[in-house]
Amino acid sequence: MYVQELEPVGGSLGLSALVAALPLVIVLVLLGAVRMKAHLAGLTGLLSAVLVAWLAYGMPLDQTLSSAAQGAVFGLFPILWIVVNALWVYRMMVRTRHFDILRRSFGRLSDDPRIQALVVAFCFGALLEALAGFGAPVAICSVMLVALGFDPVRAAVVALVANTAPVAFGAMGTPVVTLAQVTGLPLDDVASVVGRQTPLLALVVPLLLVGLVDGRRGLRETWVPALVCGVAFAVAQFAASNYVSAQLADIGAALAGAGALVAVPHARVPATEAVRASVLTGTRSEELDEDDPRAEVVRAYAPYALIVVIFSVAQIPPVKDWLARATQTYDWPFLDVADSGGTPVGANVFSWPIVSTGGTLVLLAGLGTAVVLGVHARVAVKEWLATVHELRYAILTVTSVLALAYVMNLSGQAATIGHFVAAAGAGLAFLSPALGWFGVAVSGSDTSANALFGALQVTAARQSGLSPDLLAAANSSGGVLGKMISPQNLTIACAAVGLAGREGDLLRKVLPWSLGLLLLMCLIVVGQSSPVLGWMLP
Repeated sequence: MYVQELEPVGGSLGLSALVAALPLVIVLVLLGAVRMKAHLAGLTGLLSAVLVAWLAYGMPLDQTLSSAAQGAVFGLFPILWIVVNALWVYRMMVRTRHFDILRRSFGRLSDDPRIQALVVAFCFGALLEALAGFGAPVAICSVMLVALGFDPVRAAVVALVANTAPVAFGAMGTPVVTLAQVTGLPLDDVASVVGRQTPLLALVVPLLLVGLVDGRRGLRETWVPALVCGVAFAVAQFAASNYVSAQLADIGAALAGAGALVAVPHARVPATEAVRASVLTGTRSEELDEDDPRAEVVRAYAPYALIVVIFSVAQIPPVKDWLARATQTYDWPFLDVADSGGTPVGANVFSWPIVSTGGTLVLLAGLGTAVVLGVHARVAVKEWLATVHELRYAILTVTSVLALAYVMNLSGQAATIGHFVAAAGAGLAFLSPALGWFGVAVSGSDTSANALFGALQVTAARQSGLSPDLLAAANSSGGVLGKMISPQNLTIACAAVGLAGREGDLLRKVLPWSLGLLLLMCLIVVGQSSPVLGWMLP
């Protein structure tokens, strides 16, 4: 058995924390300063984490490599299993041109560009985040907004800022699932606290979006539908994450927000020509004027309806229990680790939820999508393989980052850093969201930031007397606000709307909003750690 040691370097907690932080520092410097590609930075960080665990912490090499292998396997399944299958559904829609029909359908909901921004960037973007995440909402929504006539810069900024509130529950809850896995906290506990933080962002973001689209006039004329949309989204996200399922939180919130927006009479008032002339400075796609048969419109919405239905049925207790029977549990080979107190860690045993995991359910929805859209089996398989090829670098990045996180967690590196950071005391509650924000800003992924810093947050919370659930959730909730300034997301946005090389322009436009919303989240977490807002926690 390997027993974690908190002060392996010179018997000093500070010196040990400095050495333990080297893999994180290397990754962040390579990404932020050297601008190395994310998958190469992740592999370099993984190698450094293995060396620190083996040479500084004395973790046997076979156990070190085994912990890295378990992290990589977790990255592949269930995380990337969800992403691949979700993007596969999208690719089939694009191939059959049903995604164009869906885009035209959205364009007909309202001719007011401020309402269109809410429908496309906030509501539909949240649904895409729920199903796929990893940059897909920004790329797809910014292209749709440009087709509606938005200026490319404005379209990119709106899509980036909108991609905040749903991120913590994106890709079928992957960030919170990862957070629960690396911290050992119950998923329901972590999801319920995140579900009492990010909905507060949902109240603000729609108002911010109409302001970005049309300034003070936009706020003055469309604050009612924006507020109604935000409230409906927030209530649904809170309810689903606390009482239904973390995997359904964003799906329910996106549908609730869109439904509420369409139901508000203010949202159906035609925009004045003055508004359209000042906002729609781009070229509107002529395709939007095409009429689509009602049957084809229904087929365009069918894939997302299938996903909602399948996931909802999977949450019915008898069905959920039946699906869970297929879960396999293994003693992970070459791994026998105990924490510094001598208690065996949960990673010694590995669970493989073959059927009940989100990726398998999305795969079932994808098979149904192929039937509904008339995609031949050979073509569907070809599109699935093309999706894997398209995501090859993302797959390498996610698996290397998760492998790095598992090595740091199981060797004791994360525990050492957590004990050292706990010296911040009461200030830790304020710094906790900022740490998640920094991780996402650099890595571009709330999942990666949770894998890197989740265990550290929990260790620091226990040492300082704060709630582990609160600080773990704060890492994810603060992280969502770093998404809009991450180099990966900025690059995706620029590439999507034809602004290659202008990432700096977008960064200058979205950075103030990222920092402002981060300050709001830091104050919320500080309040929740005290009697002021402590009543909000479960």
